[in-house]
Amino acid sequence: MSEIPGDLKFMKSHEWARVEGDGKVTIGISDHAQGLLGDLVYVELPNVGDRVEAGTACAVVESVKAASDVYSPVTGKVTAVNAALADKPETINEDAYGEGWIFTVEIEEPEQLNELLAPDDYAELLEDEDN
Repeated sequence: MSEIPGDLKFMKSHEWARVEGDGKVTIGISDHAQGLLGDLVYVELPNVGDRVEAGTACAVVESVKAASDVYSPVTGKVTAVNAALADKPETINEDAYGEGWIFTVEIEEPEQLNELLAPDDYAELLEDEDN
């Protein structure tokens, strides 16, 4: 299992959020999630300008095994999407916490970040799932 970056917050559904410091939050799926899904073959991205709600599905990742919704950890407007994933969805498999980011949101309610799991809490959740 790869190291969980200390600057991320997590949802129980395995999405991560990285606060960028300019009111924007970058979102992706965890290394654990991509490992469960297997080789990704397709990513459906939200549109720039879309408003997403915390806890609602706004993207889809598809592997040879399954399709999985990606939920937004925060409410806000989509300001960027990782268009490179259209041609190379496996980037998420290779670098889930870096180049495999999915989209960026301009956050409306920063306090929503307090409801997400800290890296240590997320690691505990994964340990509980494995037992």
